[in-house]
Amino acid sequence: MDYDLLIVGSGLAGNCLALALKNSGLKIALIEAQERSVLQHAALGDRALALAAGTVDALKALNLWQGIEHAATPIEQIHISDKGHFGKARLSAQKENVAALGFVITARDLETHIADQIAAAENVTLYCPARVISLMADENAVFISLKHLDESLNLTAKLVVGADGGQSSVRQLLNIEQHVSDYGQTALVTTITASKPHHNVAYERFTASGPLALLPMKTNDCAVVWTRKTDEAESLMLGSESDFMAQLQRCFGWRLGELKLNAPRRAFPLSLIRANSMISPRAVIIGNAAHQLHPVAGQGFNLGLRDVVVLAEMLPLQNEIGDIGATEFLKRFSQTRQTDQSRTIHFTNAVVQIFSNEWLALAAARNIGLALLDVLPFAKTVLARHAMGYQR
Repeated sequence: MDYDLLIVGSGLAGNCLALALKNSGLKIALIEAQERSVLQHAALGDRALALAAGTVDALKALNLWQGIEHAATPIEQIHISDKGHFGKARLSAQKENVAALGFVITARDLETHIADQIAAAENVTLYCPARVISLMADENAVFISLKHLDESLNLTAKLVVGADGGQSSVRQLLNIEQHVSDYGQTALVTTITASKPHHNVAYERFTASGPLALLPMKTNDCAVVWTRKTDEAESLMLGSESDFMAQLQRCFGWRLGELKLNAPRRAFPLSLIRANSMISPRAVIIGNAAHQLHPVAGQGFNLGLRDVVVLAEMLPLQNEIGDIGATEFLKRFSQTRQTDQSRTIHFTNAVVQIFSNEWLALAAARNIGLALLDVLPFAKTVLARHAMGYQR
């Protein structure tokens, strides 16, 4: 047996899992298709991640937070509004007796720091660049064929974990089907500088075309995640930067003063994607390989990291008593994650459906709901705990 565990994908989910298991006694191989230099300059690295407070707790447990805290901006308040309607709600870290509701950090800052820590993990062997060519399992082991540099390699392990993103090669090789719901929306992502300070407030503004989020970053900068109908997004991307900013300013308003673009615009089509199963014989998929969410509530990475945390808790215990690739163990892991995944996915999907609908009765109902939420401390605490990743 070459390894106990093969992790395919050294993105955030795969690397965090390897780090969480660095003292587990498991012999681990980490397989990544892209060279690190390519990953460091990838456009996806520019995206802002909204880390829930629960996610920060997990990063602290992995001894990662102290190395990246300086690059993260705390969210002290969340301001929710519905464009053209009266409904508003405000969540406050102070009123919830926490230091912050969450933090905002660029994916690149987080990925770079985690990759540095992986390099020092003695029980982890990195194969990079390496592509999975084939995957097969029997009662005792899983067999993977790799193309590593110009060499063909055959590795064996007790378990393979697919943490290789939305286009997961592991999921495809396992023939795990997925359910895809196209939202007909595209997320426009960039960074702006405001003429007024953001005071660590995250804004979620719902519009008929989709939600607009402004997330606080260093100085007066804000990360923008602007969801529009696909045809509108295409027009905005084809138009000039000045036209783009004029429409963004009109959509958000002047609460932060004049907004100026200070990063390239990028577009990402949006769908709700969920694998029909997380497991297969001697294999499990986690993170974006298993589920991709609408960015409206910023729960995608947070949900994926909870997959990692639970698997990292269960694997060493299973290794002490038996086989980490045993079918019953994998079923137990999948069942353990089912409630959290379903709740988070249904919540996110419901928010998209409710706030992207201008039917008069529904618009009135949701605005009454926002107004009531703003004056009901218990309901506000429930929503705040969901935003912080403590809904379990």
